[in-house]
Amino acid sequence: MSEFEPFNPLDKQNLAASVAEALLGRKAHPLGGLEPINGAGIYAIYYTGKFPPYAPLAKRNAGGRLEAPIYVGKAVPQGARKGGVGKAGTATKALFNRLKEHAESIQGVSNLELKDFVCRFLVVDDIWIPLGESLLIAKFSPIWNTIIDGFGNHDPGSGRYQGMRPRWDVLHPGRSWATKCQLRPEDEKQIVADVEQFLRTAPQPPSQNLYAEQRRSDYDVE
Repeated sequence: MSEFEPFNPLDKQNLAASVAEALLGRKAHPLGGLEPINGAGIYAIYYTGKFPPYAPLAKRNAGGRLEAPIYVGKAVPQGARKGGVGKAGTATKALFNRLKEHAESIQGVSNLELKDFVCRFLVVDDIWIPLGESLLIAKFSPIWNTIIDGFGNHDPGSGRYQGMRPRWDVLHPGRSWATKCQLRPEDEKQIVADVEQFLRTAPQPPSQNLYAEQRRSDYDVE
């Protein structure tokens, strides 16, 4: 951005950056055993374990640094997908329920341990939730949002298992409903190769204070 371009705090990118910066400043919590949370919002999940293909992520998240989320998501209140807008501070448990679902997915697989995951979450007014999530995904390219699809999927239900098994469930087998889906053309070995290639060649995820640094560099003048 040119130093002569006026700053617009209501620009969508600046609004999204504000939401993302607020999330990244939140305290991290173990994904397992979360206390109930009121509200809807956005969240980031981080991996710190020993699953070999994820070693580069675990290294960046070691020692509490938590620089590279493995997944970013949102939890919207009931009715939001139909165009409804809820009120901030209502008693919805959308955020808590979504994180609990993720914890249960991880607990159900054979090669991940729930103790190796932590999360940050932020209760957000409904209208800003998709904006904040989109920016975080664009900036960090979390691997479970990009090349390994399906972590956030639900059981499609009886009679709807004609679709292919998510790549996430091929790499991390254990969710019972996923075994009912159709086999994929690629196997676990191929997906591991994709993960290793992605983490080897993808740009390094930005630092925690990315947005503050960007704002200083964009708007400082000599």
